[in-house]
Amino acid sequence: MKVSIIGGGGRVGSNAAYALQCAGLVNEIALVDANVDVAAGEALDLLHGSSLAGDQRIYATDNKGVADSDIICITAGLRRKPDESRLDLINRNVTLYKGILDSLRSVNVRKDAVFVVVSNPVDILTRLNIEYLSWPEKQVLGLGTVLDTTRFRSLIAAARGLPPTQVDALILGEHGDTMTPIWSSATAAGMALTKLLTPPQQADIFSRTQKSGAEVIRLKGGAGYAVGLSIARVIHSIALDQKLILPVSSRINGAYGIRKVCLSLPTVVGRHGVEGVLEPELWPKEIAGLTASARTLEETWTKISGR
Repeated sequence: MKVSIIGGGGRVGSNAAYALQCAGLVNEIALVDANVDVAAGEALDLLHGSSLAGDQRIYATDNKGVADSDIICITAGLRRKPDESRLDLINRNVTLYKGILDSLRSVNVRKDAVFVVVSNPVDILTRLNIEYLSWPEKQVLGLGTVLDTTRFRSLIAAARGLPPTQVDALILGEHGDTMTPIWSSATAAGMALTKLLTPPQQADIFSRTQKSGAEVIRLKGGAGYAVGLSIARVIHSIALDQKLILPVSSRINGAYGIRKVCLSLPTVVGRHGVEGVLEPELWPKEIAGLTASARTLEETWTKISGR
């Protein structure tokens, strides 16, 4: 299983590569970056640890080296500034992302390759990946709210002194300002979190989750470790055909009355990418949150596509 990471010289891409290396589940990791030397340096650094971590092939390459990839993970993008909405990035990142897709089109990547979009604003770029490249929509998914969800769970666990792995709670919708916390099904070891957390505590945890990305940027310049682990989780579900249910971003075709846009709902992720989108029962206010996400994303898409 070959995974190519476009943007592999950056913080997010290199952290994803490291997470993949530590797990040892994919046998080939290729790093591509506009800064060729940085990609080569990251690949060399990872290679130096290969006798301790696993027997993968790890190397830097160019776009031609991506052509035979099973999974193409795109992390390249212009960094979000503190307090900048992910959607505010769109005008700076769409042109860059189209250039990446043009380069991939020119090298004739495998028709069965699965794209994992990480670049922000991820929901818009996931849709762009499908429509601009005319790629099968089930073979394109975005990281979506996987990172938001793990932040949410970890902050819930910290607030109540719970084991993070036993917290089951979701963030759905847009990976951005209109993300929606799903308290209706949130549990810890089977116990309803609405019974363990007061409404003010719930509001505080969600607020901290929403602001987590900006806080990390302010403190250290950008996220790396948690997003790297989140990317690896999605890639492993594809590589191993695990069919995990993850809140990735994908094209929605009718769930909760939403169509056309890409956003995060509970999604079955397997070897061929998106293998099903689930529609669990939600509270009315949670459905309203998803509808608001869809409306915001469609308005943005209309603006950038000129329709």
